[in-house]
Amino acid sequence: MKQANFTERDWQLFRSRLPQWQEAYMGKLNEEYVALLTAGGNASDKFWALERRLKKDKRSVGVCVEMKRSELIWNLMSLLNDGVISRAELEGFSEELLEMLDYFLHWETPGYDSYCQK
Repeated sequence: MKQANFTERDWQLFRSRLPQWQEAYMGKLNEEYVALLTAGGNASDKFWALERRLKKDKRSVGVCVEMKRSELIWNLMSLLNDGVISRAELEGFSEELLEMLDYFLHWETPGYDSYCQK
């Protein structure tokens, strides 16, 4: 079965790799939280800083993902843009999907306007 710009194999690969990607990302977040809590300063300031970070981080696709096939490309883009995964971690995905992601990554890079001139 093929959806727009990805295959059933892409979907299965995404579903199998996502838990590992999220676990690694949450491990990184935990290290950042420990550093925040062990830094100097008032306990109350650290508590509220941690609360703000948790509120922001729990909305990240690296923590919570809407598992719909229709969201596959956007979930991968979010994982890449948030630094949860690197482009190298997409080995094994279809060329068509990788080309679509590369297009969007290129489009979102600074200097994109120079490619859009007529």
